[in-house]
Amino acid sequence: MAQKKGIVIICNLDTRGEDIIFVKHLIEGRGHQAYFLDFSMEEPPPFQGDITCEEVAERGGMTIEAVRECYRSDRDRAMENQIRGASAIVGDMLEAGKVQGVFGVGGGTSSLVGTSVMKGVPFGIPKLMASPMAAHPVYVGKYVGTHDITMHHTVLDIVKMNPLLKAQITNAVGAICGMVEMTQGTDIQFDKPCVAISSFGFGEMAVQAALDMLNEAGFTPIVCHAQGKGDKAMEDMIRAGAFHGVLDICTGGIVENLFNGNRDPGPDRLMAAVEAGIPMVLAPCGLDILSYGGRPDMLEKTKDRPQYVQDSLRVQVRTTAEELRQAADVIADRLNQARGEWTFLIPLQGWSSQDIKGRIIYDPAADAAFVARLKEKVAEPHRIKEVDLHLYTSEFARAAVDEFVRLYEGSPARAVAQ
Repeated sequence: MAQKKGIVIICNLDTRGEDIIFVKHLIEGRGHQAYFLDFSMEEPPPFQGDITCEEVAERGGMTIEAVRECYRSDRDRAMENQIRGASAIVGDMLEAGKVQGVFGVGGGTSSLVGTSVMKGVPFGIPKLMASPMAAHPVYVGKYVGTHDITMHHTVLDIVKMNPLLKAQITNAVGAICGMVEMTQGTDIQFDKPCVAISSFGFGEMAVQAALDMLNEAGFTPIVCHAQGKGDKAMEDMIRAGAFHGVLDICTGGIVENLFNGNRDPGPDRLMAAVEAGIPMVLAPCGLDILSYGGRPDMLEKTKDRPQYVQDSLRVQVRTTAEELRQAADVIADRLNQARGEWTFLIPLQGWSSQDIKGRIIYDPAADAAFVARLKEKVAEPHRIKEVDLHLYTSEFARAAVDEFVRLYEGSPARAVAQ
């Protein structure tokens, strides 16, 4: 049996208690310590949690009576109080070494409260939310965000236990137990400075080649999938101090945000590295396309443009010269605020695996419009370097890594890493 671990069970016992008490028994049957953290807001629970709803309410700043009254008229305020209180209590338990995993179970309210608490739990500590909301296309992104939260889709609502539901919750409990038994937690060691690399399929060859080159140069490369959440996570991790530099090959999130694409990382793309002052080498992979797969309205709106169909969910629409000029304006404005060294590499033979002569996405005139506007708008145009290469090659990777090493050698980030 693995060493005994502590697992917090976040739930509202007033509506779920009698049905999910077996969760605690299952965890304890694996030899671990289970703590019910009860955030009940509506009624007194059928039994007390190990951390009571009264304790949670008071830690959030309100009495439980005030929470219950507020729940009837201003539910969001009551919920925010319980999230605040539960987060503080779980934080204390983590600091005291009492907790090695966090488990949530319930419906929409429980999912919001549970995952909100989990977002404050450090990277690497197991977090699992069992919920019928786990596959909801609108909400799941809000529940998980850029955090390492595992969502277990129970399919059935967590209302009145039955054999099918019990089977799903038992599977979820098995998952969190296995996670805490196997996890290394936050004990993640690096012996070399870490470099983030943005990547997605249309730039993958360059990224794959760059990984080996960065390793040989004495770095630990960390690949962040630039599909919206991945590059947003990269930004969050840069802000948290996880990286000493960034090889931002796939910057397409800029156009996705500007023009409502599927891979939208939000409005702050590039700003984390800009504000942190870490060295960055950028490239335009992904700026040449917009992801509109599964969006009949957007595909109809752009039907006169070249489109590359990967599959029914992934359809890439060529960006126009005007859209690229607008992207250049945004990128220039952000790079002009940079506190550290940066270089924007422009591969003259094409920006992605589909931006090649003879393929439908190829549009050198649109690409040139971007470059001209970027040079016009940045305060230091000498930092834009054109290379007579195609981005989707190991040769471009070599140029990007060499440029990154040059910037890093003279940056404050190097001193911090040492």
